[in-house]
Amino acid sequence: MDQPVLEAPPVSPPPTEAILVRGCRVHNLQNLDLDIPRDRLVVITGPSGSGKSSLAFDTLFAEGQRQYIESLSSYARQFLHQMERPDVDLIEGLQPTISIDQRAGSQNPRSTLATVTELYDHLRLLFARLGEPFCYQCGAPISQQMPEQIQAEIMALAPGTKVMLLAPLVRGRKGQHEEVFANIRKAGFVRARVDGEVVELEAVPKLVRQKNHTIEAVVDRIVIRENIDSRLAESIGVALRHGEGLLGITYLPPGAETWLDRMFSTEYACPLCKLSYEELQPRTFSFNSPYGACSACDGLGTVRAFDPDLVLPRLELSLSGGAIAPWRSDRNPLVRRHRAQVLEFLQAAGLTAGQPLAELKPKALKGLLEGERNGFPGLLVLLDEEYTAAADDDVRERLEAFRASIPCAACGGARLRPEARSVLVGGRAIHQVAALTVSEAKQFFAQLEFVAAQRPIAEPILREIRARLDFLDQVGLGYLNLDRSADSLSGGELQRTRLATGIGSGLVGVCYILDEPSIGLHPRDGQRLIAALRNLEQIGNTLLVVEHDEAIMQCADWLIDMGPGAGRHGGQVVSQGTPTEVARDPTSITGKYLSGQLQIPIPGERRPPDWKRSLAIEGVTTNNLKHVSVEFPLSLLVCVTGVSGSGKSSLLNETLARALVRQLGGTGPRPGPFERLRGVQHIDKFIEIDQSPIGRTPRSNPATYAGVFDEVRKVFAHTREARLRGYKAGRFSFNVKGGRCEHCQGQGMRKIEMNFLPDLYVPCAECGGARFNRQTLEVHYRDRSIADVLDMPVDEAVQFFENFPVIRRLLEGMQQVGLGYMTLGQSCTTLSGGEAQRIKLATELARVQTGKTLYLLDEPTTGLHFDDTRKLLVVLQQLVDLGNTVIVIEHNLDVIKSADWIIDLGPEGGQAGGQITASGTPEQIAALEDNATGRFLRPTLAGQPAAAACAANPRT
Repeated sequence: MDQPVLEAPPVSPPPTEAILVRGCRVHNLQNLDLDIPRDRLVVITGPSGSGKSSLAFDTLFAEGQRQYIESLSSYARQFLHQMERPDVDLIEGLQPTISIDQRAGSQNPRSTLATVTELYDHLRLLFARLGEPFCYQCGAPISQQMPEQIQAEIMALAPGTKVMLLAPLVRGRKGQHEEVFANIRKAGFVRARVDGEVVELEAVPKLVRQKNHTIEAVVDRIVIRENIDSRLAESIGVALRHGEGLLGITYLPPGAETWLDRMFSTEYACPLCKLSYEELQPRTFSFNSPYGACSACDGLGTVRAFDPDLVLPRLELSLSGGAIAPWRSDRNPLVRRHRAQVLEFLQAAGLTAGQPLAELKPKALKGLLEGERNGFPGLLVLLDEEYTAAADDDVRERLEAFRASIPCAACGGARLRPEARSVLVGGRAIHQVAALTVSEAKQFFAQLEFVAAQRPIAEPILREIRARLDFLDQVGLGYLNLDRSADSLSGGELQRTRLATGIGSGLVGVCYILDEPSIGLHPRDGQRLIAALRNLEQIGNTLLVVEHDEAIMQCADWLIDMGPGAGRHGGQVVSQGTPTEVARDPTSITGKYLSGQLQIPIPGERRPPDWKRSLAIEGVTTNNLKHVSVEFPLSLLVCVTGVSGSGKSSLLNETLARALVRQLGGTGPRPGPFERLRGVQHIDKFIEIDQSPIGRTPRSNPATYAGVFDEVRKVFAHTREARLRGYKAGRFSFNVKGGRCEHCQGQGMRKIEMNFLPDLYVPCAECGGARFNRQTLEVHYRDRSIADVLDMPVDEAVQFFENFPVIRRLLEGMQQVGLGYMTLGQSCTTLSGGEAQRIKLATELARVQTGKTLYLLDEPTTGLHFDDTRKLLVVLQQLVDLGNTVIVIEHNLDVIKSADWIIDLGPEGGQAGGQITASGTPEQIAALEDNATGRFLRPTLAGQPAAAACAANPRT
């Protein structure tokens, strides 16, 4: 059924309680005065660079943090990182603030979805308090028993049972153990059980030194009957003292012919293997602690080693033809010796140096890599020897290209010590629970039950676990595994994960500030996000959401439209009110898109696919993909869609992209498992444009990344003044000594530590923030210094350098993708993921096109307003018009409707997804009744505004 077009909430004036902002001048905000309703869902929107983040994060969040920290003592303040005081005259009525933004996930490889949401802390507590430990060698249950409990269990045997109490002294150890027998005699015992046979100590047989033996002292022999309690208690104490906490019994029930054995322990130790265990603590299950982490991989779950796929990338080659990639054209004497070993192995397997390795049988190929019992150590071991012995950094760097992170063989990727992996709750170990998806874990804990004595301990822990799992599932993350690495989460996934942590705190009266939480969400899943946000608001919180998603805007209680342009042309409130009021405002470009007055046009005709020129990948089983085979038509704009977790990133980012990089001669991470890749001959270059940062230092900026600054420095070096002074292009670099200001080392700012007050960032007193020294700044081109050029917006710089084709071409690429507002010298550390992605795209636009390039973009509309999305689509269509292929992972309906071909995955996320549900033109997808993407695409193609989800989630 078609998704209905829903009406916005009724028009209503802002409540009397509001956050008052007066005279705000942060970044490009132009002395802004604003009243923001409290305890409402407020959406801040506007074109890219209009000042949304400056208002939400750099003003309101920064002030909220500053007010909180200043409420603490001066002693406490000096230990806290404090944000810079925003440039604003007055902020009143601001609640305590919590920021949930798109900052990059933890780069710590130990961080997972479970640790970020604090789920793992509760799991560790649950397993430490209620887990059942088992021996990791023999699987026997391990429990701590008091002597009284042991006595009660022995007395529970049938009356008349003959029992022999034993003190275990040696278990499975080689030797003759003469000193052990001497100690038994000294202790006053007269019998021992040796290898299962009871012997008199006066007639102990001589033991074989090379065999394993078991020796137990016979402490007492009794028959179960009344009135033996005191004797039994004394004998148990003696046995436990000599057995160091272990007590064994062998007993013969009445009428039986076979003696039975049983072991007891007062310590956490295996009664059979005699392995000791520490008392279970939460740290036992922490892979971030030496008490719980696997000793082989230090809790990472992976180890760095040579990757067989990189070592032998082409089995059709022979040894002499360079089949072993790390040893091609290497004259190292050690390598020559290793080659001789390999040749000897191949000859033994019936192969010559000139025959391809593909002719080896699978067993022999495995032996070539991993070694055989006949003495050949294996290629991987030989390469490790070479890597370890390499004294030259260049050699180690070259070999490093053939290494990768592979699962730890000791723990199988579980990250934990064997003791921790052998503790079970509900029949599962903690690493097995962490391997579940959110939806699977939710079901597991819903069914988990404990006995009455354990419930007071279990219930508060389970309550916290279930609440976090419920919210993660509610915001569309049910497909994620709990042990998913945090640094592999997208910006939207990470933000919703942090939101789950905030929900778990149960705070009321808080101002939550979110940055595009809809990123990565299919329109269907967006409705669940809106419901979660509405629930958070209804318990008494204010939500300020920076957002471009039309459904979320339509559901807002209050909409603030920033603009009218970007950079210096923005920083004003163009319109505010209910979504209906903003949609009626003729001055608001956002309102025009909301009302349908403006729309991104649907292409007049679709480019037809040419299946004779296509790229296909077959048999992909990465993550949740179910033996998927996909054919991508080339020279088209192809959009890959599907609900969250359906397998889009697994197919494209983790498999196709990595396989193409290796196929085209590059190195990188191992691609996910697949059977075949064909059609690569139709492309000559592959460019993956993601949202990773383009620079990690404050000196990095768009001009340096795109190569514009190199050309600008050449312009200044050719000026008359520079030639007279002998200045070269390097003089105009702020990264090296010579022309930069050494007082601030070319950064333009200096950090002043204020101890218990916020640190101050002030312009460098020497250069005034210009980054260069006085002599360099005296060189001008058209009355502008090099520092003036770095402060120019891209739009101005295009005109300024109109006579320099290379510079103009690079800058026009930035203009085309909607970055004309950005200054050339803006620090890359301040760029959003969407801005970084568009700078990469602009850089590629400026390159000479061959018409055979494949571009892969992952949600390029992140951070883009309706009008910016229109500009981006123009650029993508231009790339395709030149003969290139653009594949886009996207949920934005305007991008989907503009594609030539759609490949839809699903039908659900996680294990319920991983299949190709449909492929075809947007019109063909929209005609499918049972397709989630088609249901939302249908009204979009009909020219209707996107359906809002607020009717299902009204404010009450």
